[in-house]
Amino acid sequence: MTETVYQELKVIWDYMRVDMELRPADCIVGFGCINDTIPLRCARLYRDGYAPKVLFTGGLGRNTLGRWSQTEAERFAAIAVEHGVPETAILLENRSTNSAENILFTRETLERAGLAQGQIICVHKPFMTRRLYAAMGVYWPEANAIFTSPQITLEEHIQNSMDQGLTEQAAIDIIVGDFQRMEVYVRKGYQIPQEIPPRAWEAFHSLIRQGCTGELAEPVL
Repeated sequence: MTETVYQELKVIWDYMRVDMELRPADCIVGFGCINDTIPLRCARLYRDGYAPKVLFTGGLGRNTLGRWSQTEAERFAAIAVEHGVPETAILLENRSTNSAENILFTRETLERAGLAQGQIICVHKPFMTRRLYAAMGVYWPEANAIFTSPQITLEEHIQNSMDQGLTEQAAIDIIVGDFQRMEVYVRKGYQIPQEIPPRAWEAFHSLIRQGCTGELAEPVL
């Protein structure tokens, strides 16, 4: 990664990251993806006493379909158990294939468990927390939710993605593509609007000019 790419990517990373103040909740929800930093963060929150239950959501999605045979939820649950979360404290939702389904099927699972009206702590990748917040505004606006992420740097996230089998370029492209979805998915009705600073758009277009186009939701004209 060149220094220019890093600096522009950091602008997007900082904008997309949302970490709210934590408080005790009824359930921690870990959102499926390729990065095992999610279940590690969930396990830490559980061990620290933030909630008595942990739900993992995710079947096989955009970056794991064809790569894993085990669902994201099942893989995350196994990691969480290895890091101190008892199996009896874990709920699974392993059908979802995208963020909307993650939210809708999580809500159904929590309703069956009698937890849907309680406080939840939503854990996702740092650059996905703002997108998740915006999507919750459409698919579960009344949720009593706190949003947080693994407490890692951009460099650590890229390295973790590579450890999970992605190339550095793919890891960069995913962040760029998810930034674009902040605007595209509002037009499609998948997210509520979020103010996007001009500097973030400048960084996005700079990264596009440098070839970071592998995960775009639609072509950039």
